[in-house]
Amino acid sequence: MLNIAYAIFGAVFMLGMALFAFLKGGASERFGAGAYVFAWFASIILQESSGFRGLPAGLFLIDLAVLFVFIAISWRYRQSWPVWASGIQLITVMCHIMMLTKQPVLLGSLITVMNLNSYLIIGCIIVGTFYAWQERRAAEMAR
Repeated sequence: MLNIAYAIFGAVFMLGMALFAFLKGGASERFGAGAYVFAWFASIILQESSGFRGLPAGLFLIDLAVLFVFIAISWRYRQSWPVWASGIQLITVMCHIMMLTKQPVLLGSLITVMNLNSYLIIGCIIVGTFYAWQERRAAEMAR
């Protein structure tokens, strides 16, 4: 029971971030949070169907797609949080490449890096949402 606590905490944190982004964020924050939650659900479904054995190439493709989404958001909206999220997601993609090419690195360390990166990306979306919310409030007060 105790080993599931981190998964429940992560799920609550992820869905809380998405709710905050959808309620208070701008278009880029909503798009980024939506893409990230969609990728999260897709990776859960993909891992469930593979029996959580090994690292399927589908997870690599999902993370690569999320990287391209964050790059497109940073290119389109010219904000700083998608640039940071893209850099962190690039580290995750590089971990996948190291796993797929069977580099002599402990697999557990790469998986740990990838899991910690997901929390950092959530943090980037939260920070971007907070600043978009505050900018909107300041614009409303200036009127």
